Amino acid sequence: MRKLKNSELNRKTISEFKSANKTPLIIILDNVRSMNNIGSVFRSADAFLIKKICVCGITAKPPHKEIQKTALGSTESVDWEYHESTNDLVKSLQSEGIKVIAIEQTEDSISLEKFKPEKNQLYAFIFGNEVKGVSQEVIDKINITIEIPQYGTKHSLNISVSAGILIWDFYSKIRD
Repeated sequence: MRKLKNSELNRKTISEFKSANKTPLIIILDNVRSMNNIGSVFRSADAFLIKKICVCGITAKPPHKEIQKTALGSTESVDWEYHESTNDLVKSLQSEGIKVIAIEQTEDSISLEKFKPEKNQLYAFIFGNEVKGVSQEVIDKINITIEIPQYGTKHSLNISVSAGILIWDFYSKIRD
């Protein structure tokens, strides 16, 4: 077995990425503090052709050298926009018929393996602050939360890890 060279991976150019059919998913980063987490989410979004990322509140915006450390240029390929208020963004997306889902541990959360996305439906997943998670005020505006099952002693995963898991899971379910 031989490791492939980068030139053999047949990756898209930025213009090919921009014109490609996108995965019907918007990622919302709600008051995410770590620029390394932000960059990592951009990189995962690039890997699976995510429609766009919305950064909200205190979440840092590209271009920024700390984001670039982990994004590795994906802020150039993935469409993104800034919104001051996650609440206002959620209302706007819902009015457009987009299903908005928080990734959070709540009383009625759906375990990730039980979540079945509808084909031809645009979704938005909200990932919250590293310490406080998605705010209760945002949770009050949506109908669905998804939780990643965990079996160890910790109660949460790093946001970039959670985003990678959710993006891959969504991508694999809608591509079946």
